[in-house]
Amino acid sequence: MSDQELLRQTTPYPLPHPLRTVRFWLAPVVVTLAVLAGLSWLFFGSSLNPKKNFHNFPIAIVNEDTGSAKAGAKITDALKTKLEEGHKFDIRLLTPEEANHQFDTGKIYGALVIPPDFSDKLLGLLQTVSKPGEVTKPVITIETNPRASAMGAGIAESVLKKAMVDYNTKAGKKLTDAAAASGGEQLSAGAAWVLANPLDVRVEPRNELPDGTGLGLSSYFYTLMLLIGGVTGALVVSMLVEAMLGYSPAEFGPMYRLADRVRVSWFRTLLLKWMLVAVVSLFSSAVYLWVAKAFGMPVPHPWALWLFGVFIMLTVGVASTSFITALGTLGILTALFIFNFLGLPSTGATIPLEAEPKIFSWLANFEPMRQVFIGTRALLYFDGRLDAGLGRSLTVATIGLAIGLVFGAVLTWIYDRKGIHRIAAVPTPAPAATPAPESSSAEPAMAHTTSAGSAEAAPESSEGHGKHEAT
Repeated sequence: MSDQELLRQTTPYPLPHPLRTVRFWLAPVVVTLAVLAGLSWLFFGSSLNPKKNFHNFPIAIVNEDTGSAKAGAKITDALKTKLEEGHKFDIRLLTPEEANHQFDTGKIYGALVIPPDFSDKLLGLLQTVSKPGEVTKPVITIETNPRASAMGAGIAESVLKKAMVDYNTKAGKKLTDAAAASGGEQLSAGAAWVLANPLDVRVEPRNELPDGTGLGLSSYFYTLMLLIGGVTGALVVSMLVEAMLGYSPAEFGPMYRLADRVRVSWFRTLLLKWMLVAVVSLFSSAVYLWVAKAFGMPVPHPWALWLFGVFIMLTVGVASTSFITALGTLGILTALFIFNFLGLPSTGATIPLEAEPKIFSWLANFEPMRQVFIGTRALLYFDGRLDAGLGRSLTVATIGLAIGLVFGAVLTWIYDRKGIHRIAAVPTPAPAATPAPESSSAEPAMAHTTSAGSAEAAPESSEGHGKHEAT
């Protein structure tokens, strides 16, 4: 006798058809809308207004000016005072050595470099502009860091250019007034233009990215593939292992096959899944590397990148498998949110974190995708330096792997210890009334009724799933 037939015979009131319940129609709509509303807030809220969200955007000033007029110091003070209003920018006054280190570790997006002879050349224009020959303007260099962030480098360039346009206008007015007050001969149109625009502002990318890096996005896409690979690998492994052990049907179109159930503990099942995830990680990382190189992506440290990919996918796969074990189908959605959905806006790969709302900078402190990204970026763009993010990435991944292993092992140990087995959740039927004893003459009728009931129940149970079983 099927469970449904048993419920019909023992329940004092008929069960409502699922299609006639409010929950059937409301639950999928509400849950889906909640998930999609959260995703829209994450993506639109993080990306639509970068100029309004500036906070502590790191830009350096390297002032090497040694002239007596101290024009470089005046520029530095004016820039620092203006740009740090409202904590929108973090203006760092660095030596050339300090600036080089922060460029090489992705700590700054750009720098304004003032040379040692800046003041002398600026004031010297008053004497040289009226003389024949080519006039040498004082040079100010804006260095950008596209390896840290292509958009961040563009923002730094735009901000510093605008600041230099303003200073160029003010300095030109002062030089023009000084030339007029000196009472010398009238300047030619060309000389007057030079005095009105005294600065030569140059933009130079520091360690410009080579071809094949997707304008600085190759590290982001590689990171995305590692996280997707870890979650997808865990999902596929869990699904196939459960099907082959007989705990879930293997379905294809209208057919399904339910294998004979294998008696195996929760912990042993999880160990089998982890072993398969490790094997998948080894080969998946190699495939990623091979495909990336086939399309021309520069890979300075291929072996290190392969090992890093294996470690990251193993960590994500182990944690995702533990989530699926703990929460079932809901564990898949949990893994996607933790490793993908929350990570995309808080990675800082497409839009710098300093140009997003502060909540995403807070998320980036522990969100897995951000930690994987800075490690991948260090291997691809910063010569695999530990202080460029690789060290932090490995540390956080190690902690994540330990948490995933301990969480999954403890949970399955508790399940096995308490004898919790995977069984179908069936509502407890109401106790049936005790039938009155019947005479022996009624036994043939009862046998006939039971046989008929079984005959009627058989086709009903075969139609209950709505699919043909593939043998």
